[in-house]
Amino acid sequence: MEAAQMQATMPAAAPKQKLVAFLLAFFLGGFGVHNFYLGKTGMGVAQLILTITVVGALVSLPWAFVQSIMIIMGKIDDANGNPLV
Repeated sequence: MEAAQMQATMPAAAPKQKLVAFLLAFFLGGFGVHNFYLGKTGMGVAQLILTITVVGALVSLPWAFVQSIMIIMGKIDDANGNPLV
């Protein structure tokens, strides 16, 4: 019962900004920074590891570019499923 009361009093996290996510994806997307911002840590680590390897960068950079387009189109949500504002 106490956990439910505590959860009810905790403030909701601020919504993630679409413009911030887009800029991070466009300029630093190869490193997965936008995924860390959106709370998608696993995907961010995957992109970071791919970028560190030279061959993986050939996959990670186009992946980030496509994700930046998808962010602008509103097709990507944060890790909790909340739409970007």
